[in-house]
Amino acid sequence: MARKKQTGGTPATTALTTAGVAFTVHEYDHDARAESYGGEAAEAMGIAPDRVFKTLFADVDGALVVGVVPVSGQLDLKALARAVDGRKAAIADPKAAERATGYVVGGISPLGQRKAHPTVVDDSALSHDTVFVSAGRRGMEVELSPAELVRLTAARVAAIRR
Repeated sequence: MARKKQTGGTPATTALTTAGVAFTVHEYDHDARAESYGGEAAEAMGIAPDRVFKTLFADVDGALVVGVVPVSGQLDLKALARAVDGRKAAIADPKAAERATGYVVGGISPLGQRKAHPTVVDDSALSHDTVFVSAGRRGMEVELSPAELVRLTAARVAAIRR
């Protein structure tokens, strides 16, 4: 069952607070057996899956790039590569994503990462007043405006879902 409350901070919530961005933390009971972290979040919170976005890392021409897409779709690697003027993309090793961000898979946030990475947010995010992304912990999401998500991650916006 979804719960709406403010609890201990994560690097993502700290980044949002420091930037003065309006956001809401939503927590739910994470099931370690869940096959899809994003799908679990949408279902647990009763939110349409096209408003809940997952953060995926890809290796584009040897560099880590972040793709933020709705959990209702998949990351189009060719489109992601084009969006960052790259040629070839492949899903990054999960351990590399964890090392690069300081987060664990299933809780990787596009916000508050150890080091900023080139980020592309799917253009569908802009069709919503607010979107949900991981707050940096499994079972914890932040709701914020897509414009603020794009601004804080210095993201490009492009059609990167399929």
